[in-house]
Amino acid sequence: MTTAVNVTRNPDADWVVRAAGQTGIPERALRAYVAAAATVNVAAPTCGIGWNTVAAVGFVETAHGTYGGGSLTAAGEVSRPVVGPVLDGAGFAAIADTDAGALDGDSRWDRAVGPMQFIPSTWQLVGRDGNGDGTADPFNIDDAALSAATYLCSGGRDLTTTDGWTEAIYAYNQSDAYIGQVRDQAIAYASKTGTRG
Repeated sequence: MTTAVNVTRNPDADWVVRAAGQTGIPERALRAYVAAAATVNVAAPTCGIGWNTVAAVGFVETAHGTYGGGSLTAAGEVSRPVVGPVLDGAGFAAIADTDAGALDGDSRWDRAVGPMQFIPSTWQLVGRDGNGDGTADPFNIDDAALSAATYLCSGGRDLTTTDGWTEAIYAYNQSDAYIGQVRDQAIAYASKTGTRG
């Protein structure tokens, strides 16, 4: 578990290229994850979120925005909309529409959107502008990654501890299986890059 938490960021461009090759994370996505962790750790220094945790969430949620055959553009936009299943209570939580379909195209039920899979009501609370273009867009990896890191660190969580890390991931998705998937992926990313906390 130690390598799933408190992994020191490394924003060096050469490291990002090398780490992308080692992990299979698209370079464009990895840059967003590293930047998100660095930004949030400055804003909330007690959080200690690692890039690998943000990346692991991105992998489990949408394979870094590539789910369904999509990809990320140079600007960090998903090449095709990434919209999750209808949250109508059939196999998932029932969440009635909260945004008149503005983000997810569904005016009856909510659906998670973008590479980090935010439901519209959560996006309204934590959506951040990660690329500095003046708009918080859940379909942009820079914005989505920063928003995810912000959400994971909310409430004064300390992700350098096993309990704090687990609590953060549970808040993102209340499933023990999900926590296990994210943990295993975060550990794998740290191991493949030789990164230690």
